[in-house]
This record gives sequence, C-alpha cells and structure tokens, in this order.
Amino acid sequence: MSDFRTRIAVLDYGMGNLHSAAKALEHVAPDDHIVVTADPLEVARADKVVFPGVGAIRDCMAEIRRLGFDDLVRTAIDEKPVLAICVGMQAVMGHSEENGGVDCLDILPGNVRYFGDDLRAGDGERLKVPHMGWNKVHQSIDHPVWHGIPQDTRFYFVHSYYVAAEQASDVAATCDYGPQFAAALARGNLFAVQFHPEKSHTAGLQLLKNFVNWDGEN
Repeated sequence: MSDFRTRIAVLDYGMGNLHSAAKALEHVAPDDHIVVTADPLEVARADKVVFPGVGAIRDCMAEIRRLGFDDLVRTAIDEKPVLAICVGMQAVMGHSEENGGVDCLDILPGNVRYFGDDLRAGDGERLKVPHMGWNKVHQSIDHPVWHGIPQDTRFYFVHSYYVAAEQASDVAATCDYGPQFAAALARGNLFAVQFHPEKSHTAGLQLLKNFVNWDGEN
C-alpha cells in the first residue's frame, strides 16, 4: 500500500531542540510522517526539511561538516521547502563572529554578529544579552509562511548573536533589540527564523502549519 503522507525530516546532527520541534510538527500535521533523522537517505526521501539548531556555532558547524550535512542542506534547499530555526538560520549565512569567528554554509550572503556586552535600547536603557523572551516580529514581505499571523506578533527568542543580511530582499521580518536585526529570512525554498516557533504558542504553531502547507518558492 502506498503512503501518500507528506514526509517531513527534522535534521538530527546533535545540536537542535529536535523533539520539541518534532512534537510541534506532529501537533499541526497529525496525518503527516515526521521523522527525526541523521540518515541522508531519509532526508532525500522527505518532501520537506526542518533544520534546527541550538548551542555554539563552532560545534554546530563541526558536526554539520563531519556528517556531510553541509551538502545535504544545500541540496535540500535546491529541491524542497526547508525551514531553518535559530542556529540553523545562522548556519546558512556566510560567517559568524561567535567562538572567535566561524565560517558557515554561505548559502545566503551576510554575517552573524554579537549583540555586545553593553547593549542599549534607543532610550539608553541597558538590554540583557542573551536576548531571551518574547519580542515583536515585523513582517517585511508577504509570504505563505506568514499566513494568518498578524503583523508585529510576538515570538520567543533565545540568542546572543543576530543575523545581519547583506541583501534586503532576503529579509522576511525584522526585530528590534538594540539594533534592528533579521528575525526571518526567505529565498526560494528556504525560510529561516531566529526565534523558536516550537516555543511560541499559537503563533508558532500557525507558522509551522503554514510551513507544512507551503510548496516552496513564493
């Protein structure tokens, strides 16, 4: 008997909040097949891919390259919808300042920068680093993954480094925390978010549902 369910692969390279993301996907797509996997064949068979990540970028990139996931991610983005989350989003950029400087996958042009040890809001108020908690996300493009999510909805963030994209056309949303930074990126089959949709309650579940329903491109 053929299995016509959508297959969604959550990449397991030892550095992501994998099971929380998988559980959230199962909640919004109960009839689909969600698999947490490090098997390239499973990823190749998948209709969609989720590329999560938490922790230090040096360790993430070391494991990505050791497992051959650098080529795997690039191929997946060429062929099918991919959702990158948190450090997964940072990993698709060119370079990160974290850990003394780390080269990333260079799929999108831009760098990952440190918020700084003396981060201030526009009124001079000192801001804590890491940026942890709920913050407004301002959508800068119309995209299927934003369907049903109001402008300036709050999502949950945990990060000390932020993405500075080189091309404004890649920025799908911004957030203000000291500097204005890219809260989401979109190009072709790739949609990437700095926040954690799996920790963002109703809005995060809506975003994951939209990703499940998205067929790629715009």
